[in-house]
Amino acid sequence: MPTRRTFLTQLLMSAPAAALANKAEAEPHTLVHIFLRGGADTMNLIVPYADDHYYRARPTLGIKAASLLKLDDRYGLHAALKPLESAFKEGRLGLVQGVGVNNDSGSHFDCQDQMEHGDAAMDEPAGGGWLGRFLRLRADKSPSALSAVAIGTQLPEILRGAPSVSVLEHLDDIAIKAPSGNPAGVVGALTAMYGADVSVLGQRGQQTLDLFQRVAALHGKAYVPANGSEYPVKNKFADGLREVARLIKAQVGLEVACLDLPGWDTHFLQGTDIGAGSHATNAKSLAEGLAAFELDLREQRKNYTVMITTEFGRRIYENASLGTDHGRGFCFMALGDKVKGGRVLGDWPISAIDEKNPLGPGGVAMQYEFRSVFAEVLRGSMSLSDVEAMKVFPGASLQPVGLMA
Repeated sequence: MPTRRTFLTQLLMSAPAAALANKAEAEPHTLVHIFLRGGADTMNLIVPYADDHYYRARPTLGIKAASLLKLDDRYGLHAALKPLESAFKEGRLGLVQGVGVNNDSGSHFDCQDQMEHGDAAMDEPAGGGWLGRFLRLRADKSPSALSAVAIGTQLPEILRGAPSVSVLEHLDDIAIKAPSGNPAGVVGALTAMYGADVSVLGQRGQQTLDLFQRVAALHGKAYVPANGSEYPVKNKFADGLREVARLIKAQVGLEVACLDLPGWDTHFLQGTDIGAGSHATNAKSLAEGLAAFELDLREQRKNYTVMITTEFGRRIYENASLGTDHGRGFCFMALGDKVKGGRVLGDWPISAIDEKNPLGPGGVAMQYEFRSVFAEVLRGSMSLSDVEAMKVFPGASLQPVGLMA
């Protein structure tokens, strides 16, 4: 995990860092990757209320059609996702059913590992994480110390191999520790010492100091979200989104931000409505956090794309413990101005696989191998070329999805 000293060294000594800061001002865009860890039951988030099979398989856990927010004549949003309803109606939230990994182990570890590495179960490991490989392709475009940020306490596999990654929970983690408690004074001293001396630092050095000033400006005062946005309190996921919003606004060259929302392994007492089980509670955290993020960044909406994934979905039928067991396909979500949203992509009716096989995962059949969806998000939001796509996802047979504008 990068230390504060490592971060500051990268920021001050890496001449390419500043070049990206200037590039970010001209055409900034950030991909925000959210992982719902534990295998989210997306069938109870994006509910196929027009499919009788769903209610027959879930006599207790099926979400009643009357309580849903109808998206079309087939699907409805769980009530806990109401804060995202307007994004769908505006065409900024897109949904893809039947996304999955070609791995039938039903193992959290195996499927998470495969999805973060961006490879196939039968292939040789691709080496590092798929976002790490993507960022390596951008290395000649001058990555900064803040080109990739993981919100948390450890480096996620998805970013392994990136030229530069900062792991943090709050921006204070990377603050310059000044005796006065005000890092701006230290930055000002550095600027006075070197900023005008082109022979010492040159233009790139001056640009790096500018980036340094932007980071320092984020400290020393309470952050006030814009447009009256209020992030949920005492909520780590919302706290992480708030920190990402601050970095996007500061234009420090952030290309990729990763954060997790754990707790989706709902084998027991999954629950249905808000206040009745962990599934709805997690859904509420997801929607309220994203809605606050969206409102806070209303003026910067062209500058980010959010992708929401999980390692696998759950089985279509409920189990004897009023929960759902490990399945296969899930509903992928993407949010942003570059998303061709307002639609639920995928076959109808939803088809099930291996529902009577107790030794392997059942659930929704995989229609879209996850790498096709991820590659399309990168193409549409981060200008990934076809040649680059095969380097990020080597050996993949990428199919069109129709998710991005």
